Amino acid sequence: MIIRHGIAARKSLGQNFIFDLNLTRRIARAAGALDAGTTIEIGPGPGGLTRALLAEGAARVVAIERDARCIAALGELAARYPDRLAIIEGDALTIDPLAIDSLMLGEAPRRIVANLPYNIATALLLRWFDRIGEYESLTLMFQREVAERLVAAPRTPAYGRLSVLTQWLCKARILFDIPPRAFTPPPKVTSTVVRLVPRATPLAAADKATLERVTAAAFGQRRKMLRSSLKSLGVPVERLLAAADIPATARAEELSVAQFCATARAIDKS
Repeated sequence: MIIRHGIAARKSLGQNFIFDLNLTRRIARAAGALDAGTTIEIGPGPGGLTRALLAEGAARVVAIERDARCIAALGELAARYPDRLAIIEGDALTIDPLAIDSLMLGEAPRRIVANLPYNIATALLLRWFDRIGEYESLTLMFQREVAERLVAAPRTPAYGRLSVLTQWLCKARILFDIPPRAFTPPPKVTSTVVRLVPRATPLAAADKATLERVTAAAFGQRRKMLRSSLKSLGVPVERLLAAADIPATARAEELSVAQFCATARAIDKS
């Protein structure tokens, strides 16, 4: 199929294909029960993971792919699984999966399962956070470094803005690694499958936009004390930190998710 359709992975699209059915079916199984609702796949390429999702019993798969070369290959797969695979040609960075026409998107519960292109993986995840409560789960493949940030604890090198936002909204767990040799072409990094399950309510009360501002400022100068790194917010930092019961001499990496939320609430109250 790859040769027939002239599909070679393009670096500009962040493409690294995986065809080992044992591995792709392992990823599909990691997503849990697929026999109800809709499974959304981002960047399926020629359909390695898509085939596994369908083989593992996915009731309906909606595949979003921007590479026109892959659309014909996916069309062949759709013909083998009538009414179970819908293909959307477009850029996942500009498409909200939940805004797709309801007839094509299919029924809830909805989940995302994807081998994400490395170059846009974080940007996609941050966009999905806007409506994260409408997903049952997200089973995603990242490069190992990004996966470690998602689950990192305070006072560890990987802990940062992405850790706070992810853990505020989801329960995140690293499942397993996939070595470079499993891909075509092999990437220079190890890949890691992560499962995110949205919380029924965020870990602590906070306005998302304010929390994003606070974490961006704090981790933008992570070596500085908060009384310095948060000055860019244009608020009386030390007074607000005191109201949130947080030492002004603390650094970003020392704060828990709940403490970042308390800081955001203090700023909004001011």
